[in-house]
Amino acid sequence: MAMSLTSEARMIKGVGPQRAELLAERGIYTVGDLLGYLPFRYEDRVQFSQVKDIQPNGTYTIRARVIGGQAIRNRRFRRDAIYHLLVEDEAGGLLSCKFFHGGYLEGRLKAGQLLILHGKAEVDRLRPARLEMINPQIELLEREETDSTEMGRIVPIYEAIGTIGSKQIRRAMYAAVQLIDPRMPDVLPENLRARLGYPARGEALRHTHFPEPTESLDRLNTFRSPAQQRLIFEEFFLYQLSLGLDRHATRKENAIAFRVREDRVREALKRILPFKPTEAQKRVLAEIVADLEKPAPMNRLLQGDVGSGKTMVAFEAAVIAIENGTQAALMAPTEILAVQHFLSARRTLGKAGYRAELLISGLKPAEKQASLGRIRTGEAQLVIGTHTLIEENVAFARLGFLAIDEQHRFGVLQRKRLMDKAASHGPRPHVLVLTATPIPRTLSLTLYGDLDVSVLDELPPGRTPIVTRVTSERHLPGVWEALRREVAAGHQAYIVYPVIEESKLELKAAIEEYERLSKEAFPTLKLGLLHGRLASEEKDEVMQRFHRNEVQILVTTTVVEVGVDVPNATVMVIEHAERFGLAQLHQLRGRIGRGAEKSQCILVAPFRMTEEARARLDTMVRTSNGFEIAEADLELRGPGEFFGTRQSGELGFHIANPLRDKHLLELARKEALALVEEGTQRRELQRVLGMLPGEWQRRYHLAKVG
Repeated sequence: MAMSLTSEARMIKGVGPQRAELLAERGIYTVGDLLGYLPFRYEDRVQFSQVKDIQPNGTYTIRARVIGGQAIRNRRFRRDAIYHLLVEDEAGGLLSCKFFHGGYLEGRLKAGQLLILHGKAEVDRLRPARLEMINPQIELLEREETDSTEMGRIVPIYEAIGTIGSKQIRRAMYAAVQLIDPRMPDVLPENLRARLGYPARGEALRHTHFPEPTESLDRLNTFRSPAQQRLIFEEFFLYQLSLGLDRHATRKENAIAFRVREDRVREALKRILPFKPTEAQKRVLAEIVADLEKPAPMNRLLQGDVGSGKTMVAFEAAVIAIENGTQAALMAPTEILAVQHFLSARRTLGKAGYRAELLISGLKPAEKQASLGRIRTGEAQLVIGTHTLIEENVAFARLGFLAIDEQHRFGVLQRKRLMDKAASHGPRPHVLVLTATPIPRTLSLTLYGDLDVSVLDELPPGRTPIVTRVTSERHLPGVWEALRREVAAGHQAYIVYPVIEESKLELKAAIEEYERLSKEAFPTLKLGLLHGRLASEEKDEVMQRFHRNEVQILVTTTVVEVGVDVPNATVMVIEHAERFGLAQLHQLRGRIGRGAEKSQCILVAPFRMTEEARARLDTMVRTSNGFEIAEADLELRGPGEFFGTRQSGELGFHIANPLRDKHLLELARKEALALVEEGTQRRELQRVLGMLPGEWQRRYHLAKVG
């Protein structure tokens, strides 16, 4: 039977049933799926570098033989080994390599073995006259490798899939590439491809996997070759097309056009405001009001830095919905944040006579049933909860407005499920998505391309800047003394730890440190302990005591990252700060500086840390601007980690990188929206939709759009 792109991947020579199972875990079932697994790097194996020519801080690919190797173990941690390797190139040049956590190489590398080394050359600290490679990537070769996929060409390097290494993937890919038909159907419209000068899909795949020897290695490794650029554009185009269709379909649906400019609504808004709104809040509310007055559902993203007043804007929109005879809902990612919003709503809206309802899984059965009843009858005017709002047994009387806090912690489909729940018995609700993670415009087009964007770029008056500094563990006695002085002045503090209990990571843990600090550092003060494993009632009790200043120092984990608002807290100490991401550190720091008193954030980290960790902490000391921090976070981590599971799990990008490929994202968005605006019944659009992979069809419900 002749093989084709639809043949099962296990049919490729060298794959077989066992490797096919590993490929399937990555969503690779067919030959065509395999072709979508693209190289992340390329090596020039036409002309290798020689040891005598390498320079400090340069990156090189070297072919060499193993002279010898030895694993040296730490006396304290026997499993942790540094593997020292000595190799010799064809010209007799010797190069030493060092592999941290390299015990796995012991016995694997033997004298005389031929291998490829790829890495950065660095000055050997013990012998400054010599260079070494730290943790280079290695690939073992057979005695005299002559395979055309391995030598004499620009070689693609793939990320391993389980036990399937780059070499095995490369050989399977070489067989798959031979099955590409130059006339294979192309998902990009022909006139669009011609206008942008892009190669056909089959040609782009062939040249991305196995480039011509004349192709620039620099262009390939920066993903700027014509073949790669075409595939990047394609991924962005299909994603933006799905968002455009979603947006188009939503705007055709019905929503309640709220009456906002009546005197009773204006007076209601004035009654709930605890302070004079900032100009940014006024501007954003005007944008929201313009949407709420339309008979099409609002879909708006509200970005605002920590403490900029996003929740108050959401409450104002909720009051507009309530005054128009509908219910409002606010969905938060954690129970602690939901409770904080509920308490805030009760303080702010309760005095104006509005009924707020809390719905979380931690409620007792009788309380939950009573709550569900009030939601069903409409007695509950503002419902605040976690993902429990999506559960089958939750029925709203008439949901007119929905706010979703920290949207990046929910999936796109969770947002849709709540909207669909409301639309099943009436018009769709207006939706406001809140995020305290500032996102540059290009990336907001990727994460939230189906939403209009508003930005709160001004903090309420009276906030004092937070002083941030880095210190080491040996200076902790001085830090604890500073905390005692703050508490003596009537203020409160947080001490944050990365883990709840002791672990093999040699990190301080919240529970153990709470016990130690209570006895040794602060025996006369009132300490509280808060972490994610506590029952809802216990978390609520601890937070209430902290609000009332019955707890002076709160020992906690990142469970306080968002939503906790105690203006009297003026100090935050974060131990093992090098272990936290920038966005997390910024969110944690945002728990202080919420009053008029001077606040300080102390980051405790070891003297020796990675360059990336030091860059994160330096950024925290340098700025408190959330947008600057988000940009730095993206530069350090890249969009894949910035988005977390959304990047691989929901966005489905294999080669596209929104940070690196901004211009292509903008171009793809423009072209995709133009195709949508030309009419969903057009034959070309239907052809493109028909060619989309099944995962895209299922993910965005595109099969029913049009």
